[in-house]
Amino acid sequence: MAKAPAPIVLGAIAGVLPGHEFRNRKEVKAAGLHRDWVKGISHLMGNPAEAIVLSGGYEDDFDAGGTILYTGEGGNQDKKQVADQTLMGGNLSLHLSFTNKTPVRVIRKIRSKSLGDYYQYAGLYSVTSCEYQRGRSGFMIWRFLLEQIESEELQAATVTPEDAVAERAALYTPVPRRITTAARLVRDTRVMRRVKDLYEYHCQVCGNQLANGRKLYAEAAHVQPLGSPHHGPDTLNNLLCLCPNHHVLLDMGAWSLEDNFSLAGLAGQLVLHPAHGLRPEWAQYHRRHIFHKN
Repeated sequence: MAKAPAPIVLGAIAGVLPGHEFRNRKEVKAAGLHRDWVKGISHLMGNPAEAIVLSGGYEDDFDAGGTILYTGEGGNQDKKQVADQTLMGGNLSLHLSFTNKTPVRVIRKIRSKSLGDYYQYAGLYSVTSCEYQRGRSGFMIWRFLLEQIESEELQAATVTPEDAVAERAALYTPVPRRITTAARLVRDTRVMRRVKDLYEYHCQVCGNQLANGRKLYAEAAHVQPLGSPHHGPDTLNNLLCLCPNHHVLLDMGAWSLEDNFSLAGLAGQLVLHPAHGLRPEWAQYHRRHIFHKN
């Protein structure tokens, strides 16, 4: 007799917090985070997705930490897209996560030369948009935008479908290989929305505006970063409205700002709204401590 599949669990898993690490996919499965050892999307037919694994297997994926552009499953061979994807299987489950507004657990594969490859639980994310678009290799792909759920209450919550049975007993007590303590920065969401509204969600560098027909997307980027050791201010005059690509490149030091807000490391001039009030001292800090001129 075939073994019945484990019941659907959407949301957090009791006892498994963001930052927990696992040696392999078998441990990830045993912890209840993902029901499969190989597939990237964890789901049962007709239900929203439970979890995804980010392992670098698709050329159109983009992982910026709190924001992920995730390529659906199918048509992939040796990390290259060779056929169109369809809205079925895991792709349909992520589409249901989007329409039903259910959380998705995210697990990252960490590649380390010193420690070897391992997996880390990143927490809960929301699928905020999905599009059927042409990918880098010319084939049609399903692409899902996931944004991290910052609320501690939501991270700790577990949501189960109405037709699911009670949550199964824990099969695994997670024992991280390294114990870490994380302090979460509390960002002012009002000022983040303000900078996005000023530019109508257009990137100040490239002018691109990400949209899915119902929702606009941009990122609020701090010129002098908030966290240690930089301790920049969470104020409008230290924020930029950027697309995900230029946000990541700014944080990596691939480009910066001159005192007159021309771009250092990129051609062009930063678009500035009269009400923005961007201050040059934050640009000076970024050039001295983060920007790599070469």
